[in-house]
Amino acid sequence: MLFAALWWTGETEQLDLHRDAGFILLGMVIFRLIWGVVGGSTARFSDFLHGPRAIGAYATDLIRGRIDRSVIGHNPLGGWSVAAMLALLAAELTLGLFTVDIDGDQPGPLARLISYDQGRTVAQWHQWVFNGLLALIGLHLAAIAFHAVVKRDNLIGPMLTGAKRHAGDAAPMRPAPMWRLAVAVLVSAAIVWLIVRG
Repeated sequence: MLFAALWWTGETEQLDLHRDAGFILLGMVIFRLIWGVVGGSTARFSDFLHGPRAIGAYATDLIRGRIDRSVIGHNPLGGWSVAAMLALLAAELTLGLFTVDIDGDQPGPLARLISYDQGRTVAQWHQWVFNGLLALIGLHLAAIAFHAVVKRDNLIGPMLTGAKRHAGDAAPMRPAPMWRLAVAVLVSAAIVWLIVRG
């Protein structure tokens, strides 16, 4: 929803709203990066970023029509898709901080650190990375739909509820303590606040 709002405010040149929505998303991405290190078991990057052998085995099973419904969390391909989206989002948001609009009267909060021409170049990269994000999000949604329709494996429900049917003998999800959540939220908010203040 927030991503769509960013697209709409950018297209309609509502730059104040675009910037505010960008700050909110920046906080969310910073939080997700922190949570990928200190969060619950299925949120940690170490849980879902696997090497080439695991990716190859998963792709082979997928082609052969085998699917392990007991897996909790991201599969090897989905995990790297999430990592790629986070990386592109982080790049997009970082570029936005340095972007300068055509008139130069609504720059990003860190645009003062570079020249107008550099800020305009960054704005072009901001657009290109956004297009890459759209393609990756489309691919991710297509994979979710493929799993739902062809493999009869609901990936959305467990993501929203934290529970998965047919989990079998899979190791249970281990949530992180609430104090870690509070610290991650506060650190994320503080970083965004410092950036906004310039």
